[in-house]
Amino acid sequence: MCLIAFAWQSHPRWRLVLAGNRDEFHARPSAALARWSDRPIVGGRDLEAGGTWLGATDAGRCCVVTNVRDPSDPHIGASRGLLATDYLAGDADAATHAQALLANAAGYRPFNLLTFDAQAAFYLGNRPEPRAEAVTPGVHGLSNADFNTPWPKTRALMARLEAWLDQGDSEDFAPLFEALADERQAPDAELPDTGIGLPRERWLSSAFIRGSEYGTRASTLVAIARDGRGVIVERRFGPEGRILGESRLPIGAPAATA
Repeated sequence: MCLIAFAWQSHPRWRLVLAGNRDEFHARPSAALARWSDRPIVGGRDLEAGGTWLGATDAGRCCVVTNVRDPSDPHIGASRGLLATDYLAGDADAATHAQALLANAAGYRPFNLLTFDAQAAFYLGNRPEPRAEAVTPGVHGLSNADFNTPWPKTRALMARLEAWLDQGDSEDFAPLFEALADERQAPDAELPDTGIGLPRERWLSSAFIRGSEYGTRASTLVAIARDGRGVIVERRFGPEGRILGESRLPIGAPAATA
């Protein structure tokens, strides 16, 4: 993933609402949102490395991973997508998993990881050094920088999520997909400097990125209720933003636990 906003323990029905965009090279092979046949995961699948960028389970777990934008970093190590897969398919709760991952987080390519279960949520990262942080109730954002780094598109998506929380209709996710489809670029004065040059910073500053070789591949919404039941909706895109399809899958069961 490259842009995420989520509300944790701040809605009367949903303990987690997460909206995000996955930006990737269009040539990288991926499988659409589905229930995996070999693991208890509901999510898309990277067919090159075998992991996932975003997934959930019927036990109420959810996990999402982003890279860290730093062209000076050699990006050597194990695939980031395996972090999400290992958490979702594992037995450790979010708190136990966070402490265990700190011991070997440096062995992965630069990552930001969010883990959720029925009781807790954690942010984990490995640049500039491994660290773990419990997520507090509220609305948070994440992109290709540190947790809650105020990049313009991250702030904008968080604001749209806060507005959705306030409007009261917990079944209508259309406003969140509209926010993920926003192609407006940030003013130059608000752009971060991540070492990729001003034209590319402008291009990557919008929530939805349109391109022939690289761009937004999927927009995904996850909502998990306090009783453990929820839904994942994924909209997929090809080169130049061409719509490829949409999938919606239920997850969980009453009284599900992590």
